[in-house]
Amino acid sequence: MADGNILKFENKKKITLGGALFAGILVYVVIVVFNYFHTEHLVRYEVVKGSLAANTIYTAVAIRNEKVYMTDDAGYVNYVAREGQRLAVGDLVYTVDETGKINDMLMEQSLQGNKLSDSELDDFKNDIVSFTHSYDNHSFGSVYDFKYSLKNTVLKIANNMLLDDLNAASASQGGLKYASSSETGVAGFWIDGYEELTPDTVNKSVFNNADYDRGQILGNSLHAANEPIYKLSTSEIWSVVIPVDQTTGEKLLEEDYVRVRFLKNQYESWGKVKLHHNDDGYYVELEFNNSMVTFANDRYLDIELVLREEEGLKIPNSAIVTKQFFLIDEQFVRDDGEGNYSVLISAWDDDHKPTIKDLKVEVYGYDSEKRVYYVDDSQISAGDVLNFNDGQRTFVVKESGELTGVYNINKGYADFKEVTILSSNHDYSIVKSNTRYGLRVYDYIALDASSVDDNQFIKSN
Repeated sequence: MADGNILKFENKKKITLGGALFAGILVYVVIVVFNYFHTEHLVRYEVVKGSLAANTIYTAVAIRNEKVYMTDDAGYVNYVAREGQRLAVGDLVYTVDETGKINDMLMEQSLQGNKLSDSELDDFKNDIVSFTHSYDNHSFGSVYDFKYSLKNTVLKIANNMLLDDLNAASASQGGLKYASSSETGVAGFWIDGYEELTPDTVNKSVFNNADYDRGQILGNSLHAANEPIYKLSTSEIWSVVIPVDQTTGEKLLEEDYVRVRFLKNQYESWGKVKLHHNDDGYYVELEFNNSMVTFANDRYLDIELVLREEEGLKIPNSAIVTKQFFLIDEQFVRDDGEGNYSVLISAWDDDHKPTIKDLKVEVYGYDSEKRVYYVDDSQISAGDVLNFNDGQRTFVVKESGELTGVYNINKGYADFKEVTILSSNHDYSIVKSNTRYGLRVYDYIALDASSVDDNQFIKSN
């Protein structure tokens, strides 16, 4: 160091095993992150067993054998029969006070000191409960119908209580006439113009409730001669009619009888199905032979058709897709019995000479009527010539057909599987389980079929 020279030493960095390992891990992480964000991620859905209740709610119009009766004499009408009462021939329906004197007497009378019977109290309770269950804020007019119905019931009870007194007053003052039923039936004191409606004459305007006009016939009031005064529903056989499309109508017709739930009181009955093709569309008539008296005061009823529940595999509709396949005559597809299929296809060898190759193919469906297999275009193309085992007959690939299915992702790639849909609603479908080319319970499928390509390798969330 005496000469003052300064010696310089090279600073060499040595790559250690640990550093190399860290660098390798870092590169791997970068690649994984890159692939994650550049690989389309798929939401998967696990196939489960389930069912769909094919219940449908409709507003129906009620059709009965209704006969309207007119007043013979002008005067103050007081009802003795009540709304919904079953009348026999000769039963007193109402009285007519021609002079008004007896009506004044009736108005002055009081119910004080009288008690309602248990049956009369039950009638009131049933009317109130029925109205409460069926009340709709959008149909406030029903409140007035209910009011008039209760008023007629009150007047009927009052008239029954005073009938003996009225008879005595009539004997001294005269002018009281009696109107009795000429046939059996259920009494109604309202008119809406649909008394002669039949299933064959129903149209869309019938279901336009905005134009519906129900006129309540009031008791204890003055009526002119030849006015509608009451009506009778004369047959226990009655119907409700609903508007449907042709497909739904024909499907219901196949059922012959359908279980119907009346939402007003949850009563259920079986209706015989009849399909009508009227001027402006299709209508289903459901005919009953009971319960007419229960709904005799209703023209419109909300009903629920309780149809059969289809059971099978439940899948979301978003998973369902349709796909085109080549149709191959079954004679030209060889099946080894273990799920492996192949065809003998005409080809060219390395020396450009014609030959026949044994080509493995994937089969996605079979049509037993046409006796053809569904094969995709990944192995064969339009115009390919297939050969029969004897080498004499050939089949040219050209015709195609469509299958409905989903993308199975059990193996990490999108594999089309045929499904047979049994029933559907807005969100889900029920498909057959354990079909040869279809799904099994607990399979995983792509939730959104529109985001999947055939044989696409996927990562699932």
